[in-house]
Amino acid sequence: MTQDEVLALFRLEGALLEGHFMLSSGLHSGGYLQCALVLQHGAHAQALGRAIGAQLGAAGATVVLSPALGGVVIGHEVGRALGVRAIFAERQPGALTLRRGFQLAPGDRVAVIEDVVTTGGSTRETMAVAEAPGATVVAAASIIDRSGGAANLGVPYYALARLALPTYEPADCPLCKAGTPAVKPGSRR
Repeated sequence: MTQDEVLALFRLEGALLEGHFMLSSGLHSGGYLQCALVLQHGAHAQALGRAIGAQLGAAGATVVLSPALGGVVIGHEVGRALGVRAIFAERQPGALTLRRGFQLAPGDRVAVIEDVVTTGGSTRETMAVAEAPGATVVAAASIIDRSGGAANLGVPYYALARLALPTYEPADCPLCKAGTPAVKPGSRR
């Protein structure tokens, strides 16, 4: 699946938004990709999961781990494409953790799957969840890399589409300075 095909899905589903957004990273931006609008369609989710799975094939992952909420659907689809289990970490007061009986062990080879990577903070936090019980993170992937390739995760990182959408610290945000109201469409509150 090419970058143009991925972005065409986002346009088709009205998921490439323009405005003033507060991202889950804490940064502000004039652009937002609402992956849930694309992933709500089984055929799109399956196609994106297979495409990421094809990129990850050589990494030899034995489990997929995603952060809730944004990574759950695509993580499941990547796990299905790779034929491995797919689990997710949830935010408890202040930190991501494994719940619901999910476990990782020292022999597990983990691929961390996200919907969108901006700074890589959530991905690194999810990687730490995997590493805490001794599992090895072998790769990370996302549908969209909105850092334009600037996110350094310390493992091989794959994305179906890379965009350089500008982000701003709230104090430096030109949209805030212009008085444009900001909305928080993401999953982290």
